[in-house]
Amino acid sequence: MRLSRIIMALTVGLAVVAVPTAAGAAQPQPTPSATTDPPQPPPYPPNAGVASLTVNRPTIYLGETVVLTGTNFGPNETVDITVTVTPQAAPAGGVAPARRSDGTTVAMAPVAYQASAPLHFTAYTNAQGRFTKTYKPSVTGLLTFTATGRESGRTASTELRVLHKKQPLPVTGDSLGTPMKLGGGLVGAGAVMLLLTLAWRRRQRFGGAAH
Repeated sequence: MRLSRIIMALTVGLAVVAVPTAAGAAQPQPTPSATTDPPQPPPYPPNAGVASLTVNRPTIYLGETVVLTGTNFGPNETVDITVTVTPQAAPAGGVAPARRSDGTTVAMAPVAYQASAPLHFTAYTNAQGRFTKTYKPSVTGLLTFTATGRESGRTASTELRVLHKKQPLPVTGDSLGTPMKLGGGLVGAGAVMLLLTLAWRRRQRFGGAAH
């Protein structure tokens, strides 16, 4: 009898201990929240990967200035700009040089003698990855600007065509002689017409008096 009571007491005690353990095991464990480790933002905006470079005027005359504008480069970085010059095509051997409308020829000076503007220079972007830079070419031909960001590695290019300056038409002795000759001819013709008119009137006057 005493032994059965002891066994029953042990059974009840084990049951009481086992109930909280089973309840804790059955309770679902909390899952880690997706917001505990948020993803780190990229160093640059997503659309900043496509850099661009433009000029405010695609064609200018020698001596004029253009404005280069770069966008979507890295923020606050140095941008290296390189200028590549494709000179105007010189006439082939045995072919007459190009002529203007006034008959004068177009001088094709070699690029090496014309170049004085820098062919390598730098620009600095702002916090939005944008920069502007003025440039005054000293060569004619097709200029290609290539900009590359030192930190971001982004690159972009644009083209500019530089033409020779407009030259005024020269005033020479031959050009002045033609209008003077024409004017002299008109004055002479007018004098002849005046003499013929006076002679006709005189003839009419004396012929009427004879009748």
